[in-house]
Amino acid sequence: MNLRFITVLLIALLAAATGAQAPASDGQTTGGSSAPPLEAAQDLAAHGKLDRALAELDQLAAQSPEAAGVERLRGIILYQKDRLDDAAVAFAKAMQQDPADRESTEMRGVSLFRIGRAQEALPYLEQAHAAVERANIDPQYVLGLCYIDVQRYDDARHAFATQYGFAPDSAEAYLLAGRLLLRRDLAAEAAVQVNKALALNPALPLAHQLLGEVALSKGDTRTAIQELEAERKINPLNGLLYDRLGDAYLRDGQYTEAQTALNRAVLLEPNATAPYILLGETFLKLNQPIQALHYLDHAAKMDPSSYITHNKLGQAYKATGQVAEANREFQLAVDLQHRGEPQPAGK
Repeated sequence: MNLRFITVLLIALLAAATGAQAPASDGQTTGGSSAPPLEAAQDLAAHGKLDRALAELDQLAAQSPEAAGVERLRGIILYQKDRLDDAAVAFAKAMQQDPADRESTEMRGVSLFRIGRAQEALPYLEQAHAAVERANIDPQYVLGLCYIDVQRYDDARHAFATQYGFAPDSAEAYLLAGRLLLRRDLAAEAAVQVNKALALNPALPLAHQLLGEVALSKGDTRTAIQELEAERKINPLNGLLYDRLGDAYLRDGQYTEAQTALNRAVLLEPNATAPYILLGETFLKLNQPIQALHYLDHAAKMDPSSYITHNKLGQAYKATGQVAEANREFQLAVDLQHRGEPQPAGK
């Protein structure tokens, strides 16, 4: 998940900052380390010894006054252990100790957001809105997600636009917001944003494609085809467009048109498996299982772990009378679909 990726990056940066900001000590050591106590805990955490690091921090927290940096490091460790409620408490204490601690402020907001308390998270994320120095992902993304969760869509758009350097009310910003809203299954609001983008720039690439994807998500294949064909006139060399267009035609029962679109997708995106799978399904609908086998076998070689591909292969083999091969593919599809699930005793 993108959010997890972002927070891992923030953790890494915070850990580095904690080490750099560790206060000088009087030379006492803990845990057999020659380093100052907070630095020793930091070193343990950096090497994955999280419980031992927490034990060191508990000893430091018992001192009065508590050393600066203890609660921030505690919050980082608890976050890494997915103890998000406790992490939020630790970051709150760190903020009390140092109101200017931007990283703890932001991580408190992120922790609250991840446990579903978006409304509480917002003030902290807004307070720490500036990008953490050297981070690969701008925390505006987390802020934008939080705005989405509390239905502040204009604010979400502005946050995402800041991350990408777009003007907040530009066509590009509306399109970006629409894409991220659709990713969170908010199709209706995504369409609102994209239509505003098209009102500002009717020739904006990818806008009609996104409206087509919105229509597909609702099962409205006719509207999807209309939007995707409009996109084709603007952006005719977009391989993903032909993949989506072929899917729409296939769902609508227009198999010849689906075949044409998917052939174009294969030519433009030869390393993508989806067009090959959809071509296989199209030829199955056209009662041409030998042709279907050709494309589905190619897709299976590209990605052997796709249970969908193996299921379609089973259908194609069955249609050609190759029962043993069909049963093999159906069983493989089942095994792949349930891989990683707990198995009954004795298996």
